[in-house]
Amino acid sequence: MKDKPRPLEGLVVLGVEQFIAGPYCTMLLADAGAEVIKIERPKVGDPRRTIGPYVTGQDGQTRVSGGFLEYSRNKKSMTLNIQSPEGRDILRQLAAKADVLVENFRPGTMDKQGLGYNDLRRINPGLVYAAISGFGQLPEYQGPYSSWPAFDIVAEAMSGVMHMIGFEDRPPTTSVYGLADTYSGLVTALGIMFALHHRERTGQGQFVDTSMYDAMIGLNERSLATYSLTGEVPIRGKEIIQGPRGAFLAFDGYVALNIPTDDLWKRLAGVLGREDLIEDPRSKEGPSRALNCETFLRPIIEGWMADKPKAEVVQVLLDAGVPAGPVQTAEEVFACPHVAARRMLVDVQDPHLGSRKFARTPVRLSGAGEVEGRRVPVLGEHTIEILDRIGYGAAAIEDLRTKGVI
Repeated sequence: MKDKPRPLEGLVVLGVEQFIAGPYCTMLLADAGAEVIKIERPKVGDPRRTIGPYVTGQDGQTRVSGGFLEYSRNKKSMTLNIQSPEGRDILRQLAAKADVLVENFRPGTMDKQGLGYNDLRRINPGLVYAAISGFGQLPEYQGPYSSWPAFDIVAEAMSGVMHMIGFEDRPPTTSVYGLADTYSGLVTALGIMFALHHRERTGQGQFVDTSMYDAMIGLNERSLATYSLTGEVPIRGKEIIQGPRGAFLAFDGYVALNIPTDDLWKRLAGVLGREDLIEDPRSKEGPSRALNCETFLRPIIEGWMADKPKAEVVQVLLDAGVPAGPVQTAEEVFACPHVAARRMLVDVQDPHLGSRKFARTPVRLSGAGEVEGRRVPVLGEHTIEILDRIGYGAAAIEDLRTKGVI
């Protein structure tokens, strides 16, 4: 029986990309069936080809970059020096036949090479050109930071997300590594889908402008809404609206709890055997529970959990209609039966490491085939195949190689 088709089969995407944000976006498209041609610098490639964690291959000698494996499955690699006239001409020829181009260089980099959106849309009016940058690029939305370069930590800090992570009496800290990059990549993939739908109706492509700062502000919406409505600046580690909320210690680890309504609080109080807490002024309403969570409620909750493994705690709470879940490590996620049932870990083949598992694209469609796990490409592996597609013969390709264009 033939596997179900993937939704973006037939779509050609050029990934003029590096590090995480651009590569994560195009990986989402590749997982959905698009042909993603990753454009890399000759000899050196994407900087993530040299970023760890490093893993020794099965032969005991080959050193493999785990950083590159994360975001490069299901793609083709083409080396191309776009700073050379020949390289720029080749990219223009590819863009003339492509559906989407994704880039995440510093604003103005592609324009200086004559490869910006306004240049390429003259060649291909239907091209959807997506650019990910720290602070956005559309001229009508220029701000004082528009030309700044940025890594994910900068967007996380400036958006207020970092301000909310950690404890009130300690410095702010970062969230998971690369959150701003991966979330911006996801937002860009969504923007590309919007633009492709628009193209279906009009025949016209457009510029998809993703600002990492914008994306993280959107992710931090609750903190901003709280300030807008109350005039109060939320403080990290200190919930003021509802509670109890957080990770609570059981016998063998932590359990995550969030009690946003009085009805859920009554259920939890019943599980604790403390119905008296329902009318106690210190815990009767959400704000009072939030205020007294650490000093009053946490000791009670953790006292009940202390002799119970977290799996038992979660089950008892679920049976009582209180949503809860264990705080899991990466090892526990790998062993989770629900993760297995959802097939959320993709087997990706590597010639040196064998099969390794990576997180699947989280989007799942009932009529779409399963995500493939094709190995990451060797640097420049598909260069000749792609040049042949646009009419370059063996002699012309060898000339490009001699000149360092490929």
